[in-house]
Formats: sequence, structure tokens, C-alpha cells
Amino acid sequence: MWPGINKLMLSHEDIKESLNTLKSGGIILYPTDTIWGLGCDATNSSAVEKIFKIKSRIASRSLLILINNEQMLERYVKEIPEIAFELISVADTPLTIIYPEGKNLAPGVCSDDGSVGIRICHEEFCRELIGRFMKPIVSTSANLSGKPSPSHFGEIDKSLVQKADYVVKYRQDDRQKQSASPVIKLEQDGTLKIIRE
Repeated sequence: MWPGINKLMLSHEDIKESLNTLKSGGIILYPTDTIWGLGCDATNSSAVEKIFKIKSRIASRSLLILINNEQMLERYVKEIPEIAFELISVADTPLTIIYPEGKNLAPGVCSDDGSVGIRICHEEFCRELIGRFMKPIVSTSANLSGKPSPSHFGEIDKSLVQKADYVVKYRQDDRQKQSASPVIKLEQDGTLKIIRE
């Protein structure tokens, strides 16, 4: 079988199993447009609680979510500052934007002040998964709280791999080093602050 076809079939199986896991409130370990992440249904409070437990992370720390288009953004942000669309259109690499106030999301996803970090993901696997799930997916780095983020699958702590309900096979053999995205925080008046370059 040609490698390309085999890879395509493998990713379809991964999509199917990931969807089943997300719909049942489970946790997936998956590749994103940046680093590998732990993910769950961002609207499911019990799934979000599982993420915090797996990472040994305090619940006051908010979680990043991934979506796949601007229309989805409007369903989960109360008011989108106009400059956000300009930033999205000019970004040529993955960019996470913290919006002033999220909505329709599980407790723990947004910060104490109501703000929420969202990235529109263009990576093929994630776009397909989010498109079929039709809801945002949590994406928090696949590391225990306080430990370094993995730059590829081989660096993920084995104990964390075992705690995920489904581990995506797609791109596990990819050893190209990845890093987290830049983060910009937007205020309602359009002012912005660079949180991470």
C-alpha cells in the first residue's frame, strides 16, 4: 500500500475515534498546528475537570480552545473587537488571541475575568476534527503542570499518554520540533498586549 494512502486511512480512523471520545466526554491526546495537546469538548464541564486533574493543574488557570473558522468564533465570544479580524487575516503562523469575554463554554475554560484564549486552527487533522465535531476543542499543552511543553510526540511524559482516553496515531513519528504559538490579549476598545512572542 502506498504510504500516502496508508496515512490518509490512518488519519480517518483517528478522526472517527477522536470524535467518539470527545462526544463521550473523554480526553484525546492529539497533534495541533503547534505542539501536541490534551483536548476535550470545551463545552463539557466534567471533561474540562478531567483535563485539570490529568495535568495536576489548578482550576483557576484558563484553557486555550481551538476552532476552525471565524463563524465559530462568533458563537463563543460575546463581543469581538474589530481589530481581531485584522490580526487573523494577516497572521501567517498560528496565533492565539485572548478575547475579553467568552460565552457558551464550560467553567474553567475562561479566566476569572471572563476572557478566553482562542486559536483558529488551519492544521489539516484539527480542522477536519473540529469541523465534524462542530464545537470548540480544548488544547492545553501535553505536559504536567510546571513541566516543559513537548516539542514533538516523543517528548510527552509516558504517564500522561496513559491517562488520555484516546491517543491519536497521526504524526506520532514526526520529530520536527514545534513550539507554542504567540499570544495576544485584546481589550474591548481594541488595545492589545503581547502575552507571549
